[in-house]
Amino acid sequence: MMPARESLLDAAFAALARRPWAAVRMVDVAAAAGVSRQTLYNEFGSKDGLARALVRREVDGYLAGVERALAVQGDVRERLAAVAEWVVSAARGNAVVRALVTGCWSSWLPSVGLAAVVSSSAVPAQRRADGALPSPGELVGVVRDRAAAVVGGGTAGGEAGWVCELVVRLALSCVVAPPGEGSGVGELVRGALHRQGVV
Repeated sequence: MMPARESLLDAAFAALARRPWAAVRMVDVAAAAGVSRQTLYNEFGSKDGLARALVRREVDGYLAGVERALAVQGDVRERLAAVAEWVVSAARGNAVVRALVTGCWSSWLPSVGLAAVVSSSAVPAQRRADGALPSPGELVGVVRDRAAAVVGGGTAGGEAGWVCELVVRLALSCVVAPPGEGSGVGELVRGALHRQGVV
């Protein structure tokens, strides 16, 4: 990715932490990134284009975190507990990720539709984020399939898929209704997997 693009996305994300998306101004994002407003428009086409690119980047970062969690050393329970812990920590630490995984978009966040959009932007297609964004259910499926492929010996279906979906949905329940003091999602997942007989 181009350095200006990343700087602009970082500046947009930082601006979103300070004020609602409706109040974020393109000129301020450009200034914070140290580029001209024209560079911002050349890169994203519009404020909607910037919003979609920002959300796309957060999706990609979330899924990269899932891959890192799956790469931890340990047995199936440890890897799936790491995935669950990542899902919860990513959602707690990032309002955009929380909205993506729960489907609960506050008025503070950019209002982006999940469907692909038709763009008349002169921005090259490889830099736009016009493609469809995943729904919460689709993200569950992606994480389930990636986890099942790793812990299920390369197959994403069957028992491994069912167990992995259970883990992801348990983690999401902890995003919406956090567990009490002293108990974390990792312990919940390990206990549930132990009771299911998952080694």
